Amino acid sequence: MTGAPAWCIDVRVTTVMSIQSAVAYGHAGNSSAVFPLQRVGVDVWPVYTVNFSNHTGYGAWRGPLIPASDVWEVVRGIDDRGVLGQADALLCGYQGTPEVGRVILDTAELIKRQNPSAVFCADPVMGDSDRGFYARPGIPEFWRDHVVAEADIMTPNLFELEFLTGMGTRTIADVLAAAEALRDSGPETVLVTSVVGADAAGDVMRMIGVGPDGAWQVETPVLDRKFTGSGDLTTAMFLAHLLETGSLESALGATASIVYSVLEATTAAGHPELRLVQAQQDLVTPRHRFEARRLRG
Repeated sequence: MTGAPAWCIDVRVTTVMSIQSAVAYGHAGNSSAVFPLQRVGVDVWPVYTVNFSNHTGYGAWRGPLIPASDVWEVVRGIDDRGVLGQADALLCGYQGTPEVGRVILDTAELIKRQNPSAVFCADPVMGDSDRGFYARPGIPEFWRDHVVAEADIMTPNLFELEFLTGMGTRTIADVLAAAEALRDSGPETVLVTSVVGADAAGDVMRMIGVGPDGAWQVETPVLDRKFTGSGDLTTAMFLAHLLETGSLESALGATASIVYSVLEATTAAGHPELRLVQAQQDLVTPRHRFEARRLRG
């Protein structure tokens, strides 16, 4: 008599609720996070804040902002199933409106009430250095004044880090100081993406992670093009690997390896959108490997 197949065995898996935007064409928000999370073995409950035809980087799009009350109804419906205590994390990104931001905070409170060990991972999507703010008015201030204090993990880019802390980031030391200031305001772990500095070589891209066990940096080659949705992919993979390993060093190295491999495949294909399906094996066994190195203990 043979045992039950592996897929029949009730094995505890990591579960994440992800409240983000959705696009029909291309990859951004949940459309950039859900499949990669599933591909690495995470059970995902996607909740949508907008339902756009495409990401806003195209300059024109169609589709609705989902009212905050409707977003909350979806969360309540999941709660009605009695399963919120199974969630290991709440992941959020593009909010759409400040009112949706309040729903996200209420959801974090609801999940943590049923699972006190669950973490709240917030990607403060609001702008970047070459475009400035692209989030709707009121959203950047909501991130700064309300979300920072409640988040356990935050993943800003440099532009967002400067806004959230009011600090400049001219050098790598400045980035570290700003990341620590952000940690002092709420999140235990901060991942800073797309790090540059006047005192650092310009031929690599960096991510810096700062947490209870110190600061770590990982470097990857620069790819000469812009990507939309790469930040959403980065946060999703970082959260998945941090939940799996509990190690900032390991999560940082794995995230850089996955994201660079997918971006390199996208560049090679010459496609404007991330090649998540075509490069899905890179989500599990990335072709390029990078290791994080400690910046300070």
